[in-house]
Amino acid sequence: MEKVYYLAVDIGASSGRHILSWIEDGKMNYEEVYRFPNGLTDKNGTFCWDHEALVAHVKAGIKKCAEIGKKPSYLGIDTWGVDFLLLDKEGNIIGDSVGYRDGRTAGMDEEVYKLVPEKEIYARTGIQKQIYNTIYQLMALKQQHPEQLEAAEYMLLMPDYLSYKLTGVMHTEYTNASTTNLLSLETKDWDKELIAKLGYPEKIFGKLSMPGEKVGVLLDEVAEEVGYNLTVLHPASHDTASAVLAVPSNSDNVIYLSSGTWSLMGMETLTAISSEKSQQLNFTNEGGYNYRYRYLKNIMGLWIIQSIRKECGGAYTFNELCDMAVACGDTKYRVNVNDPSFLMPKSMTQAIKDYCKNDDMSLGEVLACVYNSLAECYAATVKEISEISGKQIEALHIIGGGSKDTYLNELAAKNCGIPVYAGPTEATAIGNILALMLGTGVFEDLNAARKCVKESFDVKKINI
Repeated sequence: MEKVYYLAVDIGASSGRHILSWIEDGKMNYEEVYRFPNGLTDKNGTFCWDHEALVAHVKAGIKKCAEIGKKPSYLGIDTWGVDFLLLDKEGNIIGDSVGYRDGRTAGMDEEVYKLVPEKEIYARTGIQKQIYNTIYQLMALKQQHPEQLEAAEYMLLMPDYLSYKLTGVMHTEYTNASTTNLLSLETKDWDKELIAKLGYPEKIFGKLSMPGEKVGVLLDEVAEEVGYNLTVLHPASHDTASAVLAVPSNSDNVIYLSSGTWSLMGMETLTAISSEKSQQLNFTNEGGYNYRYRYLKNIMGLWIIQSIRKECGGAYTFNELCDMAVACGDTKYRVNVNDPSFLMPKSMTQAIKDYCKNDDMSLGEVLACVYNSLAECYAATVKEISEISGKQIEALHIIGGGSKDTYLNELAAKNCGIPVYAGPTEATAIGNILALMLGTGVFEDLNAARKCVKESFDVKKINI
């Protein structure tokens, strides 16, 4: 029987990759076939994504599959959330592809709350306040470039835009749309009343599609460029939604930590939790597969370590930086890893020193402070989730690239006081593929898909 290949295009803030997957002897296999850089660029003082470069890389990776003789039948694209492009009637881009770390949303929360109170927004949408959420980005446009909103016919979130450039079909996928802060918990659709109160044009918010649904086949000119055709499906197009799909457990009493540039920590729920206490603790109810909720907290994560490494000019590997933290051991210094000063500082190292009020901290002390602060934040979050959900947490599953960070995993296990498991590392790409396979009938249901993940990939228990 001929193998059917599935292609996950998984794009993060710093890089993207194409990963092929197939089923063999009842197990999932995967192979990375293409990798490319990504990042924000300063465009006349505004941090923007190079969306056309992303389109070119997506097509180059599809073409690479043909070159190695493994043409996929199905493809899905996942990216980060909240960022979007506006298009006119002809499908031309209006304005820039502004990134979530840009400062244009400063003060836009207060402009939003003049029209709709913060408590009401949380009660309606269940989404935690992050100043870069789409709800605030749109207010920045309304305040600073109203002509762009007036000219817009469509708003496409980043993965939907990339799929559109491949197929010519404009769709809006549910899990990524949930990050906008503009979906109703009650209807699981756009909150049109909220949108009207904020004065945003209703016409730009398209019909929602679910993971596993078909977008379309490649445009003729794209198929000619890459050398073949395939079908584009919606994965859970928000990268964390895909990662959570790959958690190797069907228990309702486990917590996941999608560990990477961001640390996304939470649990799956069938109903949203939008209480006042939940809002005070800054939890969010993002959309998941089959209308599950990802009840989680966004934690700044390994972005802090990545930034420190960049400031060192690449002089150290991540392992070497980790070794410095280990050699330093514990330190009296701690930071709130979610403090806004760490979102986009000129110098992350200096931002840590400023927070600790000590310019004489060594690099090892800075790193030890970050590692221990992250682990303590994880432990506090586990406790909060248990209290709010009323569940006795059985285990923590660390998935994603950060699951390879043994030291951080050990600190997490030590601080959380529950069994901790690490893996799979490529959780986002695996979860992307799972949605495609569920959509094409490879798996009967999500339980069967997760069972396959557990049997296919190495998951390690962290011993302390």
